[in-house]
This record gives sequence, structure tokens and C-alpha cells, in this order.
Amino acid sequence: MITHLTGRVQSYDDGFLALEVQGVSFGLFVPDAPVCAVGDELSLHTYLHWNQDQGPTLFGFKRELDCKVFLMIISCSGIGPKIALALLGDLGSEHFLAAVRENNEKALSSVSGIGAKKAEQIIVHLKHKVEKLIASGIQLDPVLKDSSLQNIVEVLNSLNYSRQEVSAAMNYLRQSVTTEPMPFDVMMRKALSFLAKKV
Repeated sequence: MITHLTGRVQSYDDGFLALEVQGVSFGLFVPDAPVCAVGDELSLHTYLHWNQDQGPTLFGFKRELDCKVFLMIISCSGIGPKIALALLGDLGSEHFLAAVRENNEKALSSVSGIGAKKAEQIIVHLKHKVEKLIASGIQLDPVLKDSSLQNIVEVLNSLNYSRQEVSAAMNYLRQSVTTEPMPFDVMMRKALSFLAKKV
């Protein structure tokens, strides 16, 4: 079982990352665009998923928490890795946990592939697991529990940014937040500035 990889980024395209580890290239699906460039060293927690029809697929996560939340999501009946990646990419682990804990169907159903019925199903099936994980010491950043973050996703979607671009912007915001909640307009400017530099 491969649980962790550290290597150089070879390429990244639409959620698929190629990582070179001691001369061997590993292809991994990741929930959000890495905030790094080709040639940079990257360390990922990994999970090898087996599908009866498609065989093995490797998934990579920058944090152990992201990997734990991914496994939690796919344990929910009817939710596969593709939707789990979309949830993590759009919301992030902390925001997802907060949404389930607070019965926030709107936040979950804003993710592509998640309707109101599936959002309700996720909350019903995972709420006790989320409570258990949070009780283990996971801290929910107040910035990520704020509705402003979801509003930013909605604004970027309305501006016709792709899901990958929105995911990258959200990942950037999550990595740049401080201990104090940021106002909506500050986060919005940060997101737009980040996307402008990516063009």
C-alpha cells in the first residue's frame, strides 16, 4: 500500500498530477490545484482506490486531514471518488466538515454533481463520523466556516471561471488565511488577483 509520496512535480492538468519520485513517475488525481510550479518538490499523502472495472487509481492529498475526509466521503453510499474530489476541491476539508456539522445543504449542493437530495444524504450518513473526527481535535478555522467563502465560489462561477480555476483560488485562499476571519471583499480581491496571475 502506498501511503505517502515525495517528489518533483512533472505536470498538472485538470486535477491530474504527475509526480516524479526517484526516477519513477506516479500519476495521481488531486482535489485542488497545487500552489507550486513544475519542478518544485511536493509531498503528498496518498490513497490507492480499487475499482472492479477500471482497476487501481491513486489519489494524492497535501494534508493527512484531506485524505481522512476523502475516505469518509467515499464511505457514504452512492458517493464515489469523483464527487469526493469535487467536494474537497470546492469546499476544502474544514468547510466540508463545518457544512455537515451545521446541516448546511446549500453549501454541499453548490458543488457540481451534488443535488439537494444527495447533500441531505451526505449529512445524514456522515454527521456522526464528522462529530467524531472533530472531537478528536480537528480545529475548524472560523474563516472557513464563514458564509463569505461560499459566496466567493458563487461569484467566481458567475464570472465563468472553470471549476479547476475556482478550486485553485479557494486552495490559495485557504493557505493564505490568518487566525482572524477576512472580510468578503478582501478575500474576493485576493481570489481575483490570484486568478489574474494564473492567466
